[in-house]
Amino acid sequence: MACAAPQVQHYPPAAAEKAALPEKSWLPEGKPKAVIVALHGFNDYSKAFAGAGKFFRTHGIAVIAYDQRGFGSTPDVGIWPGRENLISDARRHVLQAKHRWPRVPVYLLGESMGGAVAIVALADPAFPKVQGVILAAPALWGDGTMNPLNRALLWLLAHSVPSGKLSGKELHILASDNIPMLRRLAADPLVIKATRVDAIYGLMQLMDDAYDNVPDVKTPVLLLYGAHDEIIPRAAINACRPRFTAPMAYRYYPHGYHMLLRDLEGKRVMTDILKWIQR
Repeated sequence: MACAAPQVQHYPPAAAEKAALPEKSWLPEGKPKAVIVALHGFNDYSKAFAGAGKFFRTHGIAVIAYDQRGFGSTPDVGIWPGRENLISDARRHVLQAKHRWPRVPVYLLGESMGGAVAIVALADPAFPKVQGVILAAPALWGDGTMNPLNRALLWLLAHSVPSGKLSGKELHILASDNIPMLRRLAADPLVIKATRVDAIYGLMQLMDDAYDNVPDVKTPVLLLYGAHDEIIPRAAINACRPRFTAPMAYRYYPHGYHMLLRDLEGKRVMTDILKWIQR
């Protein structure tokens, strides 16, 4: 079988810095008490934070979410964006928030893949300082917590049929107990349903990098995880927890699934985030 290369988006640095990405914002009246820059999960887009944005807005906190490159309404949807593009886009949005609201604390919120992006971004010495990072079911599935046979198979597929697509339907994974919300996602044309193999391979590499970079994060961390998460194994999260060197608060939800902020108990999760920010 011929060997093929996984496809990754490449932009000249100047072009990447100027590229406008689709963005959604939920802003309180007047000057916000804090700003959250939110990073969505794999195959999702900025609308993922609509419920959270409305909640935090009522408490005086602004939420800014954008479609990460390769997802939502961005160019080259479905093509893996690459680590550097993801970090560069997060950096630009944090700097924009700091410029728009000087002296207002800025937080990063990463859900699933967005959590991995937040980790690798904050481990970069050139990344602007933030007040804290909130990791909701973060994709920190690295080191020895992933089956090596699965890793080998994914490498083989990514280097033989990189454009092949997988839907994951046969896995029968339940991402949330909020069934009406899941049905809306299934009908949303901007949510990717069938994923390129090389994009999944890119995500695996990102998760490995995030696991390795956990000790290099120096900002306070709020880590959120649900007992019924069928996407990120509990063993992976437990392996990462002692690796944090920054102050870390951990919240475990016995009735929580992977989409913690959109679960039926999502308001409880958002309230915990609010209390952590207020402290």
